[in-house]
Amino acid sequence: MFTIRHETVLDIPAREALLDRCFGEGRFGKTSERLREGRAPADELSLVVERLGRLVGTIRLWHVAAGDGRPALLLGPVAVAPELQGLGLGGKLVREALARAAELGHRAVILVGDEPYYRRFGFSREAVGGLSLPGPYAAERFLGLELARGALFGAQGLVTATGRPAPLGAAELRETERDRGQTLLRAA
Repeated sequence: MFTIRHETVLDIPAREALLDRCFGEGRFGKTSERLREGRAPADELSLVVERLGRLVGTIRLWHVAAGDGRPALLLGPVAVAPELQGLGLGGKLVREALARAAELGHRAVILVGDEPYYRRFGFSREAVGGLSLPGPYAAERFLGLELARGALFGAQGLVTATGRPAPLGAAELRETERDRGQTLLRAA
């Protein structure tokens, strides 16, 4: 039995351990990470998959501006425990997160990811054709999805971070996230 639920502060250590297992230290150097740094994820759009009391999947969405100030969300990271990959959990997380984002009135989602994987959810390179990211990225992996028709039509320029700053104590939390050997609860 798998349960998708909202992430809580108590999930942070397990989420970070899962992301390390799936992506390694290189995840902190990615351009998408620059857009997330110092920001809180979008309200109600940080989800986890739990199985038998253990966190086995995660997805988060973040507020960004798509070029000319259009509000959008940045999807990522999404991860599933390696031993459970291939069961469709990643797809369920993505579909759930996109459905919740649409219900909350968000109009567009962008990401950097594997185009053949994300195409099945409606993501395309064409949707972000006039946009760019603030740092190095593989252009063929930069994708967008309109949750509302026309939300990205004609969007031009640089994607920038928006949304609220991370809560008080997040700087300590971020430092601790990078130092896997220490508890993450000191910032809670």
